Amino acid sequence: MALDQPVPKEAILVVNARSRKGRALFREAVAKLRAAGIRLISAHAIREAGQLIPTVKRAVASGAPMVIVGGGDGSLSSAVDELVDHPCVFALLPLGTANSFARTLGIPLDLDGAIQTIVSGKRRRVDLGVIDGDYFANSAAMGLSPLVAETVPQAMKKYLGRVGYMIWASWCAWGFRPFHVTIEIEGERYEMDALEVRIANGGYHGGVELVDAAAVDSGEIVVQVVTGRDKNRLAWNWIATLLRHKSRKETVVDFHARKLKLNTEPRLPISIDGELLGHTPATVEVAEMAIEVVVPA
Repeated sequence: MALDQPVPKEAILVVNARSRKGRALFREAVAKLRAAGIRLISAHAIREAGQLIPTVKRAVASGAPMVIVGGGDGSLSSAVDELVDHPCVFALLPLGTANSFARTLGIPLDLDGAIQTIVSGKRRRVDLGVIDGDYFANSAAMGLSPLVAETVPQAMKKYLGRVGYMIWASWCAWGFRPFHVTIEIEGERYEMDALEVRIANGGYHGGVELVDAAAVDSGEIVVQVVTGRDKNRLAWNWIATLLRHKSRKETVVDFHARKLKLNTEPRLPISIDGELLGHTPATVEVAEMAIEVVVPA
């Protein structure tokens, strides 16, 4: 479908009402979308774990020209699998904590701004990342990030947002241990000690632009390794990144590839857009121009 075609004016809305702002904003989103001229074929507030993906799948299969998904990065990332190889346009309402995918696409983080994007925006075809056959929208990580994602108290996540993540990350860092990573690209093998590994389709991770070399239309995946064994090095990488200080480049090594194999010692969980959905060893690749999304004009 040509990208110069207008964004559809009718859609199915699916909101994860278990996300940070989903329950509170569902009815408001319905009212404002309709007031803005979007005809909602149906609207669903998902309150039970495990129902988001089947609901999105049914929406796409119904032939709806556009599906609007509201939620955090985990919700959005789980939804994109259902849109691959379908003409359905994907629009999003960022209702989570970090909203990294929305930041990568330049979508406003407030409800009114996100709806205005749907109403007056344009279509853009973007890449997706793939880890062992599982599509993801923005980023994945190994190291401290999955440990935080697995153990962060839900109340801290809900009420403190990114600040809560940072507090809990500081606590988790005490028990965190560096690891050894092996990356294989087109027959070449790279080995090093690591503090964190980021697998990036987009630049943002945890709401922060960590991998500025990554882009959702580059046709490649960027794997960024925070190297070494001194945990202070990881802390400085985060601080330097937040400050946009040039020294952040001195703590990492970037690998660019269409496909690669990744392994760690010991075996580690992989956090995919904030959800623990994989383990090493893993095959990582890019799905070029996999879905069509709505972005600001």
